[in-house]
Amino acid sequence: MSNTIGKIGLFGGTFNPIHLGHLRAAEIVVQKFSLDKLFFIPSYTPPHKESAQIASPQHRLKMVERAVRPFAHFCASSIEIDAGGKSYSILTLKKIKTQHPEARIFFLLGVDAFLEIETWKDYENVLEQCSFIIMSRPQFHLEDAHEVLSQKYSQRIVDLSGSRTPASVEDSTNLIYLVPIQALDISSTEVRERVSRSQSIKDLVSESVEHYIKEKGLYQKK
Repeated sequence: MSNTIGKIGLFGGTFNPIHLGHLRAAEIVVQKFSLDKLFFIPSYTPPHKESAQIASPQHRLKMVERAVRPFAHFCASSIEIDAGGKSYSILTLKKIKTQHPEARIFFLLGVDAFLEIETWKDYENVLEQCSFIIMSRPQFHLEDAHEVLSQKYSQRIVDLSGSRTPASVEDSTNLIYLVPIQALDISSTEVRERVSRSQSIKDLVSESVEHYIKEKGLYQKK
């Protein structure tokens, strides 16, 4: 990987499986923030999720690789899967910063996940290391992000509702952007449930991911 990338987005998650909602939200963020590259980073073992319904790391990575292949600015990263063990954002972030020391880094996160940030390992250190892009999610409110952080961090929050753009904000510190996303109301849970009931997932995941799920027999009832 080149170390000359200017602006990098990190989109971590279980991706169990990656779906069209993930891809659409990522497209919007890349365009709005003029990111040079967006890394999709499947976790090896998510710290906050039960593992019973989670496909293997290798399967989830393969699905991400297939899903992002048509997008020039997207890239699948195996950084957490290669490391093994529980996937902590602070460790991943340190590795990315070592690989791309000159890049500005933006951490993408749904507001539902951001509301749990105080449970993260060294979360205050993570907030000091990069900017955050908090994306809206169905059934959750972006403004709730103000409630989970101390005043020290809430002062960094920039609401990009309306006509405001990232370029209109002077980014002298690592900011926390609240970004409304007109994205697709899809969840990985819905995809898995439909597969288990032998229902179509054609409009929920990319064709390449749909084929992979069928080929490997993922998410079937046992």
